[in-house]
Amino acid sequence: MTPTTPVTIPTEELRERLEAVMGCTILDLRRQPSPYRSTFPLEELRIRIDDGLHVELMLKDVGPQSNPIKPGFVYDPQREIAVYTRVLAEARLGTARCYAGVADAAQARYWLVLEKVPGVELYQVGDLTVWQAAARWLAQLHGRELPPGDVPLLRHTSSFYTEFMRRALAQARGRGPADALAWLAERHEAVAHRLLNLPCTFIHGEFYASNVLVHTLPDVSVRICPIDWEMAAVGPGLMDLAALTAGLWSADARRALAEAYLDTNGFRGTEDDFWIALDCCRLQLAVQWLGWSPGWQAPEPHRHDWLAEALSAAERLGL
Repeated sequence: MTPTTPVTIPTEELRERLEAVMGCTILDLRRQPSPYRSTFPLEELRIRIDDGLHVELMLKDVGPQSNPIKPGFVYDPQREIAVYTRVLAEARLGTARCYAGVADAAQARYWLVLEKVPGVELYQVGDLTVWQAAARWLAQLHGRELPPGDVPLLRHTSSFYTEFMRRALAQARGRGPADALAWLAERHEAVAHRLLNLPCTFIHGEFYASNVLVHTLPDVSVRICPIDWEMAAVGPGLMDLAALTAGLWSADARRALAEAYLDTNGFRGTEDDFWIALDCCRLQLAVQWLGWSPGWQAPEPHRHDWLAEALSAAERLGL
């Protein structure tokens, strides 16, 4: 997913914006492409300010010229900027500090400067207790009030769910999975109906382990820091839990992660209702990847058989 388009922000514009928000003179600003994989161009910044302090930051260009793979109907260059500047800035959830967020429609400039968070991506961590900490963090996020209505979040509506199934069917025509997807499509409306009846909250939208940084602090606590809020939405919280537990987990490990979430957040309904709702979210999440972008494939370490995931969830749901 490493973008081929470079960050297009001129250095002088970047310097002026940062000096304005930081209230200091930048004596030196150095930029280099980031090795971190993302759907948008990223640069690492190292700045030296007037008191001699060095600060390391990340520059992310989310403008339309930098969107290589996101389906057009879910893309909004203002979304992640608004989430960082208007939602996360006051939430005290341990997310990356936002130093600057620019949404300039007249010049088609959309970019963020964020704290360069130390640590590693969650998928590199083998300790299940750290993953459980991420599940509990997620439960705390879902327990908060919804952001203001004018924050341009995605909305998990009936059309949102069915559009991904339509795209998945279109991309499967003439290929092996078409019959299995057609079978799934006939049952998808019932799944979407269940999803639409779940409580809605503010969700990350792509809470995969590759989008969560973890950093062990000096007091031995763990900082959980989700990044890449491009798909932030109002929708069922269990969509995020489905993303966290996607992949080649054992049944026991998946259950341990889900129970860490459930113990922190609770659920409106019986325990059986919880597991049914989670499987509906897992199925929908798989459909979204099947209908993502024609010809797109995740990097090798993150590839997954999403059709098998969807069919497995369908079997557990008795569809």
